[in-house]
Amino acid sequence: MLDFDISSQISALQATFDDIRQVVGVDRLRAEIAELSEQAGAPDLWDDPDAAQKVTSALSHRQSELARIDGIERRLDDLEVLVELANEADDEESAQEARDELAAIAKVLGALEVQTLLNGEYDDRPAVVTIRAGAGGVDAADFAEMLLRMYLRWAEQHKYSAKVLDTSYAEEAGIKSATFQVDAPYAFGTLSVEAGTHRLVRMSPFNSAGKRQTSFAAVEVIPLMEETDEIDIPDTDIRVDVYRSSGPGGQSVNTTDSAVRITHLPTGTVVSMQNEKSQIQNRAAAMRVLQSRLLLLQREQEAAVKKDLAGNITASWGDQMRSYVLAPYQMVKDLRTEHEVNNPSAVFDGDLDGFISAGIRWRKRPQDD
Repeated sequence: MLDFDISSQISALQATFDDIRQVVGVDRLRAEIAELSEQAGAPDLWDDPDAAQKVTSALSHRQSELARIDGIERRLDDLEVLVELANEADDEESAQEARDELAAIAKVLGALEVQTLLNGEYDDRPAVVTIRAGAGGVDAADFAEMLLRMYLRWAEQHKYSAKVLDTSYAEEAGIKSATFQVDAPYAFGTLSVEAGTHRLVRMSPFNSAGKRQTSFAAVEVIPLMEETDEIDIPDTDIRVDVYRSSGPGGQSVNTTDSAVRITHLPTGTVVSMQNEKSQIQNRAAAMRVLQSRLLLLQREQEAAVKKDLAGNITASWGDQMRSYVLAPYQMVKDLRTEHEVNNPSAVFDGDLDGFISAGIRWRKRPQDD
């Protein structure tokens, strides 16, 4: 006779789920969906394409969030039924199916629980991520390009929209810097824990002596501000330079002065854009990112906290937050959370969820820990 009892584990998951439902606010979520659905059904919705895109995107995000909540609730109910059937039929195969489903639900709840921790002022915004090569010469430039691919693969795996805004290529290999935008629910809150100095240790493919090389890259993450957050930037406060795009060619790339570099003279903030086809598009994109950075700077000055969100990142020894070791052993370790894996290839291919979840929990830990 099969004696299969996982009621205590199911009860624990149910308690966690109830807490999550309360934090998410399911009733509020349904009300927001109803309001956005009404806006999306307006006959003049697409008279303003930008506003329409925001409405439909917000509706899609909230519907997805509600569907995930409802789906977990159904799976918990079905799991209890599956346990009963396994015991009644004395069926070990059904019992194993229930164990597997228990583990799967626990994993989904863990990810959802982490999302409930994203309650910062800008956590729900899209993210603008900038990667810069640091100390380490050509290896650092190559490492920066590896990180760019890693984050784009992570976004692709989650079906998040990611768009490269600017790339500055290094002379021998890799990139000097790159900026990309991720449009997804809570993109800034999620990716902000990736900000900091990343360190790579490997046998350098650019070093004929076959010695181990340590290189660094800096990752900066800022929230993309809404147009309604716009601050006034007088024309007299900026200098606009146009130049020919670099890197792999295309119909418009390398043939016209379409790339734009905007310098905010009072603060020295510089933003470059070259991935759009026209100078007008690049200027608009650069102004939006400049606006985001200046708003953050304004917020930091008001709060008297230097680099509160983006961080002051030097990309050199002494301040690294994560190490990627490829030789003499294989390991990626976050030095803040102690989270580590022994498969750097998977991490560089976008398997970042474990590090991001650990980082979010670490950030929300009690300060007296």
